[in-house]
Amino acid sequence: MLGGKQDRRAKIWRVAAVFVATGALALSGCASGSNSGGGSGGGGESSTSSAPAEKVEAIANTVPEAIKSSGKLVIGVNIPYAPNEFKDPEGKIVGFDVDLMNAIAGTLGLTPEYREADFAKIIPSIQGGTFNVGMSSFTDSKEREQSVDFVTYFSAGTLWAQKPGAGIDPENACGKKVAVQATTVQETDELPARSKKCTDAGKPAIEIVPFDSQDAATNAVVLGQADAMSADSPVTLYAIKQTNGKLEQAGETFDSAPYGWPVAKGSPLAQSLLQALEHLIETGKYKEIAANWGLEAGMIDKPVINGAVS
Repeated sequence: MLGGKQDRRAKIWRVAAVFVATGALALSGCASGSNSGGGSGGGGESSTSSAPAEKVEAIANTVPEAIKSSGKLVIGVNIPYAPNEFKDPEGKIVGFDVDLMNAIAGTLGLTPEYREADFAKIIPSIQGGTFNVGMSSFTDSKEREQSVDFVTYFSAGTLWAQKPGAGIDPENACGKKVAVQATTVQETDELPARSKKCTDAGKPAIEIVPFDSQDAATNAVVLGQADAMSADSPVTLYAIKQTNGKLEQAGETFDSAPYGWPVAKGSPLAQSLLQALEHLIETGKYKEIAANWGLEAGMIDKPVINGAVS
């Protein structure tokens, strides 16, 4: 679950929670091939103070009968990946995605039930009927749309961060040390391509410094062990916010793509989720939730079913 696992198509943009501790940062991150095991995850309570969303009968009536009669929305999730989905000190599953899904479930008159699983097992579990929907910062891709349908709810890209005043330019970072979370699209695709441009031009290669977790990658920049970091834009924006002035953006967000909630191919649940999200956008609840996590930049105006750009 992280900044674009493995490649652009597998990108699931993940974020790391940052907490200042004895001069260093401790972030919650999630790397490709996440170490979360299967089973039921407790909690699902939001860390924000926003009131729960109320049931909207007309939208709730669109929910497939089997789900409606169960009274539950079973959600496959892979954690940690703050601020989207992670556990607070009490062990509750919290985050932007969680707050938003809680509001979606409330609108549909359902109780959200979060079940932790390996990231790679979520889509197969949706296909097999174990989960109703997935919630792990999935990038909606053409390849994935062959297996499941997606309801888009956010836009994310890649964004660099640096120490204030470092003057790092992602377009001209030859010879620089750039920290990344291992197996993310930034490590496997973005930085190797940038580095090749450098060496092809006779310039020093970019030194790609991978870490098992996003927290370690962020710490490396804060502590001066790397010149910059490259991660999914929500990851980077949240890290900047939580480090209280120790980091700043380097350049702008690029290669944006939609996050989506995967559901079984052809399931009418997609339309239910779409209508619920449209309702939350219209009422301002969606913006309120995004603002609580500092993620307004990734908000979308109109969700769609299967909105992959590549």
